[in-house]
Amino acid sequence: MDIRLVAPAAPLPLERAYALSMTIKSFKGRRDVEVHLFRHAWDPAEEGGCDWNALLGPTIEGAPDPESSRKVILEAFTLQERDQIVSYLKAHYASRLTAIDSAPLAFPVPRGLPPLCSLAEGKSIGFIRFEKIPHYDLPVALRGLYDLSLHRPIVESVQG
Repeated sequence: MDIRLVAPAAPLPLERAYALSMTIKSFKGRRDVEVHLFRHAWDPAEEGGCDWNALLGPTIEGAPDPESSRKVILEAFTLQERDQIVSYLKAHYASRLTAIDSAPLAFPVPRGLPPLCSLAEGKSIGFIRFEKIPHYDLPVALRGLYDLSLHRPIVESVQG
C-alpha cells in the first residue's frame, strides 16, 4: 500500500486543513475505488471561531451558495486527526487498500465549492459510514464518499 502524505509548502492559516482519501482494491464490483474521507459532523462553535474572510477566496462564477465552502474547510482534518485515521486504516484495512493520500487544502478556498456532505447518494454515488463499523473507535465523525461510475468493473461485460 502506498501512503502519500504531502506536507504544506507554507504555513497553514488554521489547523483544520488536510484532505484525505483512500483507494480500495475492490469495492462493490469495481476496481481501485477512490474514497474521499471527510468529517460529517462538528461542533457549531468551530464555524464561529474561523476568520472566513481570510480563509475563503473569490466566488466561483455561477456558484449557487458562496458560503458552502465553509463546510469544505470544516470537513477537513487536523494533522493529528489525519494521522489517527491513517493509523486506523493501516491497522484494519492494509490488505484491502492500494493507497492512502493526503494533502493540505489550497488557501484561500474558492467560495462556492460544494462540500462532500452535500452530495446525494444515488445509483453510483454513496457513503461509507464509519460510525456503523463495530471496531471504529476514533473521536472523528468520519465518512467516505465514493462514485462507482468513475471506476472500472472487476468483471468486464462481454458483448456478443
